[in-house]
Amino acid sequence: MAAGRGRLDAFAKIRDVNRREFLGSAVAGLASAETPPPGNIILVHEHVLVDFTSGKSPYDPDEAFAIAKPHLEEAKKYGLRRFQDCAPAYLGRNPKLLRRLSDAVGVDIWTNTGWYAARNHQYLPGEAKTESPAQIAKRWVDEWRKGVDGMKPRFIKIGVNNGPLPELDKKIVRAAALCSKETGLTIQSHTGNGLAAVEQLEIITSENVDASKFVWVHAYREKDHAIHEKVARAGAWVQFDGVSESSLQWHAECVRFMESRKLLGRTMISQDAGYYKPGQPKGGAFRPYTTMQKQLLPMLAPLWGLQLLVMNPIAAYGKS
Repeated sequence: MAAGRGRLDAFAKIRDVNRREFLGSAVAGLASAETPPPGNIILVHEHVLVDFTSGKSPYDPDEAFAIAKPHLEEAKKYGLRRFQDCAPAYLGRNPKLLRRLSDAVGVDIWTNTGWYAARNHQYLPGEAKTESPAQIAKRWVDEWRKGVDGMKPRFIKIGVNNGPLPELDKKIVRAAALCSKETGLTIQSHTGNGLAAVEQLEIITSENVDASKFVWVHAYREKDHAIHEKVARAGAWVQFDGVSESSLQWHAECVRFMESRKLLGRTMISQDAGYYKPGQPKGGAFRPYTTMQKQLLPMLAPLWGLQLLVMNPIAAYGKS
């Protein structure tokens, strides 16, 4: 109980610092009570490119750049300041492309370290089966220290299947915990269901990593709000990404539920949008990065956008 109280007190301090730093300038810049301030929005889970062919379909980086750039420019008009690209290694991570877009558009774009065990392990390298969690974590720590193609990873991105978690998934989660302990990076985990979220949190905290370093990605796929509440009350982040035109009512319900339980300070939203897909003509359909700003935020109470898209991402991942 004391440890949990300590986590909540620490988060309250972070939240108050963020409030002091941002409310003065941010609220003054609000276009309306329903929208966050221009130039301060952080999109925590989006994609520029995802390669489901694992490199088997060569693509033209210039084409990917040309297709993604106007979408980022449009998002910037709606206040985008930071864009966290969540394509992990072996699934299309391309720091060179991200740096080029960052320079061209004028927004901060982050990349990640970590491996993706979801989709039945098809995007894991062979070392995932042969190496220990500590050995895998060392690979990711080295990327953090040395950078990847000149870009330093700013968070850990992993993926797991539905729970009960397979042993290989548990290994990847434990590696992420060890990497987080060494680097301080937050773990963002593509998660199949609520059971998998609870299992991951147990593994991470068993390695003496604070629950606040865990972000439950795709929490919107779990329909049981009781599990959303359980994970948030444990101190982790519950992220309702995947916002689209067809999901607006459900996402609004999820956010309203969390607020009703006084857990808005443990909640994040994003779109899981984009993205250029090698192997498809012109990269396939590219979902915009502005559905949330244009359509979801007006459905929510005034100033919730500031909490969800500015303060919480900074509390979870840091300012820079």
